[in-house]
Amino acid sequence: MEQTVVVACIALFVVLGLPAVRTFVKSFESEGSTRAMISAALASARAIAAKEQHYAGIRFQNRHQQDGKGNQYIIFIVHDFDSTGLEPGFRAVEGIEPIRLPDSVGVIDLRIRTNHGTTYQAAEDAHDKSINGNSDIDDSYELTDTTAFSVIFSPSGKMVIHDVRVRNRDGEYRPNNPDDSKDDIFNSPENIENYNTGTFIQDDYAHLGLGAEPSRNSFIIYDRNLFEKLNENRRYSDYLEHLDVVYINPYTGTMIEK
Repeated sequence: MEQTVVVACIALFVVLGLPAVRTFVKSFESEGSTRAMISAALASARAIAAKEQHYAGIRFQNRHQQDGKGNQYIIFIVHDFDSTGLEPGFRAVEGIEPIRLPDSVGVIDLRIRTNHGTTYQAAEDAHDKSINGNSDIDDSYELTDTTAFSVIFSPSGKMVIHDVRVRNRDGEYRPNNPDDSKDDIFNSPENIENYNTGTFIQDDYAHLGLGAEPSRNSFIIYDRNLFEKLNENRRYSDYLEHLDVVYINPYTGTMIEK
C-alpha cells in the first residue's frame, strides 16, 4: 500500500511538472535558435557586403500589422543611393527573404530616436539616445523604435557604425499606391494595409519611431512573453536592465556576450 501511494505521488508530481519543463525547454530552444539565426545572418551580411562592394547588413524590425503585434524579422539590407535617393539610404537585398524570429523571443537595442516629428526633416534626423530607468517603453512608437535597428558591415567585412534609413527600392517618399512603389519588403503603411504591397514600414515615419538612425554594435535578446506582461513603466528597470548585452566583434562579425 505504501509503495502504491509513493508511486502515485511521484506520478502526480511528474504530471504537474511537465508543463513547466516544456515551457523551460521551449524557452531555451527558442533563444538558442534565435542566436543561431542571428549568427548565420551576420555571416551572410558580411558576405553580401564583400560581394556587392557596398555597405550591407541586417535589419531587425517588426512586420507591420494594424494591431501592432507583428512578429520581428531579420531583413538583409544594402546601401543604394541610386535607388533610394538618400545618402544613408538602404534597401532590402533582392532575392533574399526576411527571416522570422521565434514568437517568444525579441531583439532590442535600448536606444530611441530623439526626433519624433511628422515632417520629412524629422525622419532625416538621425540623433538618438539611450533608454534609461526613467524612460517608458510602451506599445507605440517607443517600442517600434527600439526594436527596429540595423547592424552594418563595410565592403572589407568590418562592422561599422553607419547612418541607416531604409526605403523602398523605387526611392519614393511615403508612396500612396502600388504605382508609386511595388517593393514587397519596405513600403508605406497605406500600401501595406490597403494594397498588400510591402511588409515593413520604411524609415519615413519619425512619429511612428521609424527614421534615420546610426547602426548598432550591440543588442539584447529578451523574452517577449515576459516583457509584454510587465508594467510599461517598469520594463526597463525590472527586466531589460538585468539582461546580458550581446556585442558584435567588429572584425569577425561574431557575437560576444558580456
